[in-house]
Amino acid sequence: MRYLDYFDKIAAKRVENRKRHRYYWNDITNYCNYFAHQNYSVLEIGCGTGELINDIAGKRKVGIDYSAKMIEEGKKKYPDLELRIMPAEDIQLDEKFDLIILSNIIGYVEDIQLVLKQLHKVSHERTKIIITYYNYLWEPIIKLGETLGLKTKTPNQNWLSQVEINNLLYLAGFDVYRQSKRMIFPFYIPLISPLLNRYIGRLPIIRFLSINNYSFAMPHANLSEEQYKDKYSTTVVIPARNESGNIENAITRLPKFGKHTEIIFIEGNSTDDTWEKIQEIQKKYADTHDIKIGQQDGKGKANAVRKGYDMATGDILMILDADLTVPPEDIPKFYNAIASGKGDFINGSRLVYQMEKEAMRFLNLLGNKFFSIVFTFLLEQQFKDTLCGTKVLFRKDYDNLVENRKFFGDFDPFGDFDLIFGAYKLNLKIVEIPIRYRERTYGETNISRFRHGLILLKMCFFAARKIKFI
Repeated sequence: MRYLDYFDKIAAKRVENRKRHRYYWNDITNYCNYFAHQNYSVLEIGCGTGELINDIAGKRKVGIDYSAKMIEEGKKKYPDLELRIMPAEDIQLDEKFDLIILSNIIGYVEDIQLVLKQLHKVSHERTKIIITYYNYLWEPIIKLGETLGLKTKTPNQNWLSQVEINNLLYLAGFDVYRQSKRMIFPFYIPLISPLLNRYIGRLPIIRFLSINNYSFAMPHANLSEEQYKDKYSTTVVIPARNESGNIENAITRLPKFGKHTEIIFIEGNSTDDTWEKIQEIQKKYADTHDIKIGQQDGKGKANAVRKGYDMATGDILMILDADLTVPPEDIPKFYNAIASGKGDFINGSRLVYQMEKEAMRFLNLLGNKFFSIVFTFLLEQQFKDTLCGTKVLFRKDYDNLVENRKFFGDFDPFGDFDLIFGAYKLNLKIVEIPIRYRERTYGETNISRFRHGLILLKMCFFAARKIKFI
């Protein structure tokens, strides 16, 4: 009885805090919702009366809480929500969720590791976990605010650093793939609060003073090679413009992997005989390879890739540039990474190994390193190479990305940023695979260093407003 009274008190205090500090709680809700999607199923642990879970996008939404009093109040307030009385230490639900949120509750539970282990009951291999919690540096300020009556007093709690939270997730069998911090001023003053929290608070060093820490995690990948090597079919899209001399090598050098490999050539307004060569190669290897071909309707690599993806039937979608500077022999590495659960979006990185002498011009190398720094800042994780042409994701994630494209707009003629930003917005775990970047053996690059570099820079500023400064 004393146990239930304790959690009734906690839930009541959290609800009161939400009412008094709506600006603070709305920011948590909006940020979690940023990474949700209308096709996701969502579970909130410690939902109180359901304010957060009610405002999260999702095809199915469930909230659980210890407090019968709060759940009953929530059902009256949100009759369409599924809210259940249930301890986080013993979750009894017969389904798996795409997104699970624990917002500012882990400090109140007696055994955090036990609670986190319970999440496996309601997680599939690609479930995403978002944990929000106070920055422990704010403990004296919050206690002072409670003393002065600026914040509702709450029962004593554990004050945990983000390192400690991430370690508990690791011990419970989850892999933390992103960390974030938000809000340096938790009170609303027109103009002042948005300036401090949306812009100044996002800057390096200053962000470490934020009141809220966010940890993003997913279950550890434990699949053996036998379990994943034939699990998925794959589509490899090869956009080709003036690459006649590389077409046959793309076929002969590409290993077979997965359950089935479909190859799609998309020719893009070539001035040489690339289209004729593609048709010739399709016929030549018809008995040994599943090859589809097409010509793009518009311009740019992004248009070619999208046309190829529209034709694709594979579970996993890949891009292989027809210049073959990313060796086709390396493509199975990308399949192994995504099929084994190491990541949801696999990006090639050309900037780890030494390159062949003429593989990348010096100014291109500087540009790639610059964009690496920018993307590391924007995406809040180390990002080495944004412009490597080889990118891999699941077809169902691409379908969700297409639905989300209206959020960013059709702004990217190359397709690299569109896929990376889309993957981030979908809360996918992004992993880079180092590859050796080779010299061209045929043709010339289609990239203009200065004109295209300026376009990429403009896209970074555009995306900053949609990703970082939100």
